Order: sequence, then structure tokens, then C-alpha cells
Amino acid sequence: MLAYIRLVTRRTVEFGCAIVIIGLLAGVAGAVTTLLLHAIEHLTYHYDFGTLLSGVQDSAPLRRALGPMVGGALAGCGWWLLRRRCEVPPLSATIAAHRPIPRIAMSIDAGLQVLLVGSGASLGREGAPRQLAAAWGDLGTSRLALTARDREILLACAAGAGLGAVYSVPLGGAVFAVRILLGTWHPRALGAALITSSLAVAVAAPVTHLRHPLVWPEFQLSYLFLFLALAIAPLAVAIGLAFDSVMAAAKPTVLPRSWLLIPAVGVAGLLTGVCSIWLPELPGNGRSVLQVSVSSGLTFGAAAAILLLKPLLTAFFLRMGAVGGLLTPALATGAAAGSLVTMGLNQWAGTDLHVAAVSLTCAAGVLAITQRSPVFAALFVWELAHPPLWLLAVFAVGAYTAYGVAVLRREHQQSRKRSAVTGGA
Repeated sequence: MLAYIRLVTRRTVEFGCAIVIIGLLAGVAGAVTTLLLHAIEHLTYHYDFGTLLSGVQDSAPLRRALGPMVGGALAGCGWWLLRRRCEVPPLSATIAAHRPIPRIAMSIDAGLQVLLVGSGASLGREGAPRQLAAAWGDLGTSRLALTARDREILLACAAGAGLGAVYSVPLGGAVFAVRILLGTWHPRALGAALITSSLAVAVAAPVTHLRHPLVWPEFQLSYLFLFLALAIAPLAVAIGLAFDSVMAAAKPTVLPRSWLLIPAVGVAGLLTGVCSIWLPELPGNGRSVLQVSVSSGLTFGAAAAILLLKPLLTAFFLRMGAVGGLLTPALATGAAAGSLVTMGLNQWAGTDLHVAAVSLTCAAGVLAITQRSPVFAALFVWELAHPPLWLLAVFAVGAYTAYGVAVLRREHQQSRKRSAVTGGA
């Protein structure tokens, strides 16, 4: 009995130590990937200060076109060499199946993702810090006495904390870990996720913590925006389902391993670069689109073009064999759709709707569809934009309504299929 108590006590203490180790390493992973990303962006577009959007706008057309092509070709070369020697499995499936983390291969893959996104690829940057945090966290806790379930929780927390660190979203990172990766609200998992994500954000804050102050609507208009959140939900459902369908169709069943990866990813980069000559918001993970959406810097035509091109360019990179996140491209697509509708109403119906609030509400709805978690979508968008607290309720209404409509649609389709099968029999 005494030996059992000692074992339980030791595991509890070591689990607590592992939580701290995971949080600190995830923060370092978030800081490292952010610094590397910014260095590649500055090198690609030859600028010293400011955002990626300002760097793209100030660069010459030839650099805009060729920069992403060169970065894509280099990343393609790296993946060709890496995939010839080993396989890099999806992180979420590896964690869920309790399989060993291929630390070196996953770290190299993360570096290639940063290279590609930093040079202008239309892919999310959140995949790299998640993989790096999980690989480093697995190494840092390898000598601790952890059960298989404890290890699963900690690796999921590492991935969520890596996400939280690069975007400075501690609640979003924690919810990503427990709801999307673990599919639970268990207090042990939730507590570990909150601590690791908060630690990671604090460690990476000097590098990643950026705010863009905006003028938001007054609280007295909250009822109007709650109504708009309900009204825009069908659009968010349509955009979210279309985005999911396009990405699913674009992803190859087996990632290509031949030397053709080099010209293929390079061509995807060239296409993005050429499009950026007219639309400088397109390169990168989608932050530039969000930036101009919330600052009302998009024109009606630009919003329509981005709504079409952003997901298509993202899908093209996936089809060519590249790997990257889809979270911020989906978010940017939703924001472009919301901006398009809001500017249309303001122009033709004579309204004066707040473009940023409506576009982010639509973005939260789209994210709820693509990530299948409305609570994550609402929290992530709210933490990312730093609006007043009451807008969190607006984002939540938009996210939950869109998600509910999508669930009802899926159930209706399944019911029709069962009815067709029964009738045929």
C-alpha cells in the first residue's frame, strides 16, 4: 500500500513538473518560429521594419513574384530530401494513437513550413510551433514517469501552447488542446492546458505580443450586432463548408516524395507572387487580410478577389505537396466574406455597419465550421483582435449559430440518405 502511495505521489509530482517544462518549451518554440518567420519575411521582401503587408507593398513587382517562388523551391527541396528518408505523420493522429513522436523529422518539417510561409505562401504558420513544441516537449519529459494518458494530455497541451504562443491567445491555445485534440473537458486536461498555454504565451510575449488598437462599436449597439451574428451565420456556413471541401479535395492521399516537389511548390509560390502584384494582402498566413479587414482598408473589389483567391492559393500549395496550417487562411477567408457583405450593405443600403466587428463575426463562424469547435472559434478570434468583452458574446453567437446550422444540415442529409436506402429496400 505504501509503495502504491509513493508511486501515485511520484507520478503526480512529475506530471506537475512536466506541465511547467511543456509550457516553457512551447513558449520557446513559439518565439523561435516567430523570429525565424520574421527573418525570412524581411529577407524575401527586403524590408527592415513593419508588417509583412507593408513589406510586400514597398517591394518591387519582380521581388514580389520571385520571392515566394524561390522560397517554395527551397522548401520543396527540403521536403524531397526529408521524405526520401523518413515519414512525418500528422501530429494529432500521432498523439491520439500514442505513437512515438519523430522529433528530428517533425522539427525539420516545422522549419520547412516556416520557410515556406515566411517567403509568402498562402498557408497558416500555426502548424510549425505546434510540431516543434510537441517534439521538444516530448524530449524534455522523456525521463519522467508518465502514463500513456498523461503523455497524450501533455503532448496535446504542448501543441495547443505552441499555437497559443505564436498568436498570444492563451485561452484559445488551451481550448484547442482540450476540445480539438483531446475532445474532453476533463479538469485534469483543462487545468494542464491552461497552465501550459499561459506559460508559453508569457515566455513568447516579448517576440509575439502585438496589438493594433482600433475603435470598436459602443456597447449600446450590442443588440444590433447579436442580430447580425445570427443573420450572417448562413454565409459563414456556406464559406466554411466550401473551404473544407476545397481543402479536402486538394490534399493528396499520399504526400509526394519525388524531385518534382521542387518545381511544383516553386510554381505555387510564383502564382502567389504574381497575384500579390495586384493584391499585396495575399502572401503569408492570412494576417495581412485580417489586418486590412479590421482596419476597414479593403475595397469591395479587393475583398471579392481575396475571398476567391485566398482559399484557391492555399489549396494549390497543398495539391503541390506542401504542408502548412489552415486555421488562419480559413479565418482570413471568413473575414473577407464578412467585409464584402458589410461594405455592400453600407454602400447600397445606406447603413453604417462596423466592418471590423461584422467581418470578425463571420470569421468566427467560418472557423467554427472548419475547426468543428465554436467555443475555440469565438475565443480565438476575440483574443486575436482584442475587442471589448461584449463582442465575445457576439462572436460566440455567430460561431454557435453557424456550427448549429452545419450540424442540422449534416443530420438532414444523413436522414435523407437513410430514407433513400430504406425506400430502395
